[in-house]
Amino acid sequence: MSTPATAVAPLTTQDAEVLLAAARRAAEAAGVTVSVTVLDAGGHLLAFRRDDQAVLISGETSTRKAYTALQLNTPTADLVDAVKPDGPFHSLPTALDKPLLFIAGGLPVHRDGRLIGAIGVGGGAPEQDHAFATTAIASLA
Repeated sequence: MSTPATAVAPLTTQDAEVLLAAARRAAEAAGVTVSVTVLDAGGHLLAFRRDDQAVLISGETSTRKAYTALQLNTPTADLVDAVKPDGPFHSLPTALDKPLLFIAGGLPVHRDGRLIGAIGVGGGAPEQDHAFATTAIASLA
């Protein structure tokens, strides 16, 4: 059976390993130890890495960042103001099954304009995590 011409290739485990490795290399070049989580479009874990030197909670942080970016199809850095009191998402974190995390470092992954997964990076400063995730996504191009 052939794939329809309009189908978008899903995020594969090979893609996930490329994302993970690129984020790790970018973090190491900056002298930062991070955890990286890659999810597919269904929110299933495709790849995860936490170095022994990483802060233990960085693994949970990277996973929650990836999940948040996936659920809202938006970089987590763009959502920080939305969860402040009177923001549009102020009560959202308690409305879903999994807690969301609105700190920079989570990015949705798109292919042909469609959401196919997400990456989350945790362990550095939020701006660093965002940069590492951005570098990783650029490696898929």
